[in-house]
Amino acid sequence: MAARIAIVVEGATETTFKPAIRRFLETTLAGTMPRLDFVPQDGRLPKGPALRRLVQNLLRDHDSVVALTDVYTGTIPPDFKDAADAKRRMREWVGEESRFYPHAAQFEAEAWLLPYWPRIQAIAGSTHPPPSGSPENVNHDQPPARLLNAVFQGGTKRRRYSKLRDGAAILRDQDIGVAAAVCAELRAFLDTLRAIAAGASP
Repeated sequence: MAARIAIVVEGATETTFKPAIRRFLETTLAGTMPRLDFVPQDGRLPKGPALRRLVQNLLRDHDSVVALTDVYTGTIPPDFKDAADAKRRMREWVGEESRFYPHAAQFEAEAWLLPYWPRIQAIAGSTHPPPSGSPENVNHDQPPARLLNAVFQGGTKRRRYSKLRDGAAILRDQDIGVAAAVCAELRAFLDTLRAIAAGASP
C-alpha cells in the first residue's frame, strides 16, 4: 500500500508546488508513489504545543507528517535564524516522534521559483536580470516574494505578483529537479518524500 503523507505548509505558495512535486516523484519512484495530502495553515505554521497537537491529529490517518515552513515569516524579530534553526525548533516542539519530518525553505518557498527566471520574465513581461548567487542566499531584508513583486510591477503587465496565479504559472510543466539542483533545502525536502515512499529512513 502506498504511503500516505501529510505535508503541513504555510499557505498558498506551497500548494502551487504540489503538481511539480508529484511529477518529480512519479519519475523517480518505481511503483511506490505516495499519497500527498497538503495541509495549508493560515499563513504560518503553529508553534509549540499547537504544532504537536496538529501532528498528532494528522498521524491518526497518515503514515508520516512533513512540515514545511519559511524561515522568513515577516515577524520582528524573526522567528528563526535560518533553516537549521527552524527545523531544530519544530523538532523540539513536536518531540521525539519518528514519523515527523521538519523542513524549512531558506528563506521563502518563492526562492524555489527563482531558477525558472526565463519563465518569470515571460509571464511578467520583464527584462529584469536574474538575481546573482544561489536562490536560497537571501535574507530577512529582501525575501524572494518582494523581488518577484518588483519584477512583475516593473514589467509590461504592471501588476502585483500573485502567489497562487503566478506561482502556478511559473511551475507549469517545469521540472522541479532543476530547482532542487541549486536549492539545498528543496532537495532535502524532496529526498525525505522519496525516502518515506520507499520505506527507508530519511
